[in-house]
Amino acid sequence: MTLPIAVCVSGRGTNLQALIDAIAQGRLDARIVFVAASRKSTPALDRAIAAGIPCRAFPPAANGGREAAQTLMAAAIVSEGAELVVLAGYDRILCDAFFERLGGVPVINIHPSLLPAFGRLNGVAVHEAVLAAGVTETGATVHRARAGTVDEGEILLQRAVAVHAGDTVETLAARVLAVEHEILVEAVARFASRSAVAG
Repeated sequence: MTLPIAVCVSGRGTNLQALIDAIAQGRLDARIVFVAASRKSTPALDRAIAAGIPCRAFPPAANGGREAAQTLMAAAIVSEGAELVVLAGYDRILCDAFFERLGGVPVINIHPSLLPAFGRLNGVAVHEAVLAAGVTETGATVHRARAGTVDEGEILLQRAVAVHAGDTVETLAARVLAVEHEILVEAVARFASRSAVAG
């Protein structure tokens, strides 16, 4: 049974594209039924439109604030029949009302570090912190997202990335992003396999 998923985005949408490509290539038995964005102008929405995926932006300022916007977003996800929500570069903390509206639909998140290290940071700030700390290894993590927590849910997949001497934020971010694409597809595939068995 093909797993219907929703993807929440905020930026370039490269993790979304990794999912789109994996589905198109037959490597992932899933179907993206909806893409939700935290802002109107984002390349991720352009990727969804190009792929013919229903999508909508839910900016807080235009929807009565963060909680109201996220509740509307969850309602749209439920109405599209998603059985998994993937946070793929979604840059806002989700309020409890979002999870309540989703009911039992699981939510997973991709984070560009080896959690719990460098949790509660996002984007470039993660890689800046890694380089400032002088660690020799970083990576990416897919974890469950739950109400009332930030980067603290059950770890589903992690993969390490070496930090090289002379790395910049840009070079390190590029290597970590490539790993994000791999493990996000793998994590969704695991949910899809469970869905197929249950179905």
